[in-house]
Amino acid sequence: MRIATYNVNGIGARLPVLLRWLGETKPDIVCLQELKAPQEKFPEPAITEAGYHAIWHGQKSWNGVAILARSGKPLEVRRGLPGDDEDTHSRYIEATVDGIVVGCLYLPNGNPAPGPKFDYKLRWFERLTLHAASLFDSGKPVVLTGDYNVMPTEKDVYKPERWVDDALFRPEVRAAFHKLAAQGWTDAVRHLHPNETIYTFWDYFRNAYARNAGLRIDHFLLSPSVAKRLRAVGVDKDVRGWEKSSDHAPVWVELAG
Repeated sequence: MRIATYNVNGIGARLPVLLRWLGETKPDIVCLQELKAPQEKFPEPAITEAGYHAIWHGQKSWNGVAILARSGKPLEVRRGLPGDDEDTHSRYIEATVDGIVVGCLYLPNGNPAPGPKFDYKLRWFERLTLHAASLFDSGKPVVLTGDYNVMPTEKDVYKPERWVDDALFRPEVRAAFHKLAAQGWTDAVRHLHPNETIYTFWDYFRNAYARNAGLRIDHFLLSPSVAKRLRAVGVDKDVRGWEKSSDHAPVWVELAG
């Protein structure tokens, strides 16, 4: 089984890229972030034609998350994190697919930091951590994946000294990620490739992709029963180089069984 995550950076503008990638790689489950489309503008007919069933949580202009599955319609569990009834951002959707609980998330960017956006990011991280604890304690097989907007270590960022004051790399954010992981989750990429330089995002500016001046901000956290099935991980880096592509590349895990 292959599960992938992909921040598409606007599903309307990137639909040809998404469909080409789906056709070439055919992952079983796909989590999408940054749809940048209201609920009614999600391209369900094109996704269906590509062989996928979908659930999604859209939002006009910004945010938006979706879960696609080849085997049948994902069984939606929740949309939005608990803990703040006034938070209207479409950043989290959760479903059961093929016996696995899949949480698809788009964590706030948080810039500029310090400031209200950074405070919101930390509060959102706290809510995610609380919800993740309940998922972990359930004993169910769980995958929490998406754009976390955090580089956990200096290995995960090109020239880390340039990012010390950025909301994606500030000590508070890295500490929040490690606190979450310390519940017992496995960081899939680092579990299989502890020392490799692996990036999932390259800015559109300063020729970042060609220079491989990237960041690793798209992550898979696996519960113990899923981690035992982990066989491979990868980044479809070449997709970032396609015409009119997102600034992220798809990331995937391969599970046994």
